[in-house]
Amino acid sequence: MLTKNHSIVLSKLKYKDYDLIVKCYTKERGIVSYMLKGVLKSKKGQTKTVYFQPLSQLQIEENFKPNQTLHFIKEVKLNYIYKSLHTNIYKSAIVLFISEILSNVLKEEEKNLKLYNYLETALQYLDNEEEYANFHLLFLLKLTRYLGFQPDNLSIDYPYFNLESGIFEPHNSGIYSISGENLTLLKRLLGINFDALSAVKINAKKRQEFLNMLLHYFELHLDGFKKPKSLQVLNEVFH
Repeated sequence: MLTKNHSIVLSKLKYKDYDLIVKCYTKERGIVSYMLKGVLKSKKGQTKTVYFQPLSQLQIEENFKPNQTLHFIKEVKLNYIYKSLHTNIYKSAIVLFISEILSNVLKEEEKNLKLYNYLETALQYLDNEEEYANFHLLFLLKLTRYLGFQPDNLSIDYPYFNLESGIFEPHNSGIYSISGENLTLLKRLLGINFDALSAVKINAKKRQEFLNMLLHYFELHLDGFKKPKSLQVLNEVFH
């Protein structure tokens, strides 16, 4: 059955000699994997691989068959043409990091329009923004809302935050309690949207410390979560 769908590319994997398997987050069906047969065999086919760069936003005509693991794409075109996401070395490092995170944490094969719209809008914001060193911090924090473990800010004035329970607390309750600069930045980021992010000024060391805390938060709340391999590259680029 041929249907149309919008999708965001999460990863691609070479299969055999000339095929690619592309994992996407789609607007209509959540996670879908596509087989691109023979795409690496000819120059014409290799040209099509440009469409499948990490986090590319596509319009596809797909041959989707329920209960199959891999599906096929008949036609593809860009739904949004990035101006800088794949050409700016700093943004490219963020793209690789985010795509690895999303490929790890997004598992559901079902429609989630709010999550899809969040990803689409956030990536277009990054593409157009000139100050973006802290983008990935706010991106991950806002992503927790859609994954089911957004920090509970009902008691946001308390001086501690518990990474394990996801709530603010009046007292230090052990190894998962955070305070100090990480807590201050957490509270600040919880209260803003991307358009206010340029006002947040922190140095590379604090950025890395906060990111490590966020990744630990993900580890505590998502079974099988692993720190992305691209983390080292990201830290080096924004050092």
